[in-house]
Amino acid sequence: MQVHLLGTGSADRWPNPWCACPQCAWARGAGVHRGRTSALVDRHLLIDPGPDVGSGGVDLTAVRTVLITHDHPDHLDPAFLLAWSWAGGPPLTVAGPPEAIARCRPWVGPDAPVRFVALAPGDTLAAGSLEVRALPAAHSTRGGAEQDGTALLYDISGQARLLYATDTAALPHDDLADRYDLVLLELTFGSTLGHGTAHLDLPAFGHEVARLRADGRLPQGSQVVAVHLSHHNPVDLAERLAGIGARVLADGTRIDLGSPSGPGRRLLVTGGARSGKSARAEALAASRGRVTYVATAPDYPDDAEWSARIAAHRQRRPAGWQVVEAIEPAAVLGSARAGDTVLVDCLTLWLTTVLDRAGAWTEPARARELLESALGELHGALAATPADVILVTNEVGSGIVPATGSGALFRDLLGRVNAQVAGACDDVEIVTCGIPQVLKGVPWTTST
Repeated sequence: MQVHLLGTGSADRWPNPWCACPQCAWARGAGVHRGRTSALVDRHLLIDPGPDVGSGGVDLTAVRTVLITHDHPDHLDPAFLLAWSWAGGPPLTVAGPPEAIARCRPWVGPDAPVRFVALAPGDTLAAGSLEVRALPAAHSTRGGAEQDGTALLYDISGQARLLYATDTAALPHDDLADRYDLVLLELTFGSTLGHGTAHLDLPAFGHEVARLRADGRLPQGSQVVAVHLSHHNPVDLAERLAGIGARVLADGTRIDLGSPSGPGRRLLVTGGARSGKSARAEALAASRGRVTYVATAPDYPDDAEWSARIAAHRQRRPAGWQVVEAIEPAAVLGSARAGDTVLVDCLTLWLTTVLDRAGAWTEPARARELLESALGELHGALAATPADVILVTNEVGSGIVPATGSGALFRDLLGRVNAQVAGACDDVEIVTCGIPQVLKGVPWTTST
């Protein structure tokens, strides 16, 4: 599991741009700038889409699930859905307390591919490879520290376990898991006591951490990181937290938990027909460790030329590769391990199979609906897999305009597949005349 701290500040940030207090002056001078608290887990789970989310060039294209802790403006700015829709984003699940969900609904059209899920304490939600459990926060959007379900904390488990705990005046210890690898715990008021709010200050923060340790929920190697920080905290906060075994980290920090740590690297290889793209992808995979080859080609036994092409592909694959034919790539990615390489050849034939199975070649609306669902599964698997992935696709739309309606539909849909998958990949290459050129990221070599 990888946790990316997109922001670690409170509602007014630190430094508060309107404040001249010593703590804000120190932060400016030290170059410490904390945006509103938000986190990204394994690239596909976003927690708290506040007004700063996505700033600084953060890539959210792999996000498929958005969790909202509560309906306060520093934790929820529903305009994120506007940016998502303008980008033609993939299907999303947006989950949180009912009040937060109600605030999000007007920001999307009735046909937008968004699934809204209202959560109450104790509810669970599957988010790709992660399991989310909603916990009651001692914090109410109606005022006070009531556990009325208007604010939630989140227990997130996968290859490791995360407790995301902001905002709250106390932790719901009776509802917590037996152990956590990482606790992100709010520390809004620092050394300011007697604030009378549903937030933690330094003594209360220390009390919560001490109880977690006493209950055995923070075993050796676990981490506690203070978030939701404001200028009420002292400039020597890092030293004070070290005394209780907690830390303060900068915005943008990535924390790797468990083994393996985070998703693998993903490469999309595109090119025209007979451009050498498959040979390029196979050469890259051949120099790596365990390789699973996902052959997406449908079987057309009455087509002799097609059968000959498939036979040629089979013959040139190394004997040590595991070959899986006629299966959804998402299923293979979901079972892959760290150190594996999964080669998917190719997305063009995968799309063909998606349309063939449903007989949707002459039904554009149905075809697009099927594709969005299939793309959502593929995106989630790409974001979560610890394996390295190489995907092959065809570049279309640069040549002759298709003469048939089904041909035009296929061109349009494959263009969407390529754009969406390219956005989810770390690196993209195009192969022309057997020569690869980097379009995005870094070049892969046979020793990458």
